Amino acid sequence: MADIAAVLGRLTLDELEEIHAAGPHGHLSRRIVEALDRAVGGPGSGRGYYVPAGSVSATGSPHLILRSDVAAWLFGSSAQKEAASPA
Repeated sequence: MADIAAVLGRLTLDELEEIHAAGPHGHLSRRIVEALDRAVGGPGSGRGYYVPAGSVSATGSPHLILRSDVAAWLFGSSAQKEAASPA
């Protein structure tokens, strides 16, 4: 897997702002999943930077969230602590 900083550095400011607006455990939009895939190398390549949240959308597709270490990199170590012990 590529370096988190290098991959996230390939996202646009708007894409990073959308991720920040969703928060460390927020569901990622299709646009952001596609942006992560693009940043890594192409369709499906970003898998591993995002993971299933354990819930599904109204259409039956899984909600995707940032992997805990990716969220910690973006939001600080508190994101990783929250993932380890959710409220």
